Amino acid sequence: MTVPGVGPVTAVRFVAALDDAARFSNAHALESYVGLTPGENSSSERQRRTGITKAGPTELRRALVQAAWSAFRTQPSAPMVVWATQIAARRGKFIAVVALARKMAGILFALWRDGTIYRPAEAARSTSA
Repeated sequence: MTVPGVGPVTAVRFVAALDDAARFSNAHALESYVGLTPGENSSSERQRRTGITKAGPTELRRALVQAAWSAFRTQPSAPMVVWATQIAARRGKFIAVVALARKMAGILFALWRDGTIYRPAEAARSTSA
């Protein structure tokens, strides 16, 4: 619950839906399981990107998107929200919020796996490098 936008409901849903952090080899595998990765419908030379896959637990995905909206609206100076704001300028705020939800899922996974808390100063250093 140290991540901006994440409250007790989102935290409990995250832990309950995933059961064990060791099930996933990395954050990308978790993001794919939750269904927050872009889909693809390609054939031969044609590449067509689609919206998010919406695989996995619907309730968790909804909770993460709601947490992203909360952070987007209430924490405009948080490093990950600044990142999402830059995406919103290019692609629109709805796509930016889903991208922020995906980033939050990865952050929550790393915090759970390592047993640490969210430190925005370290997150800002890692995204700017």
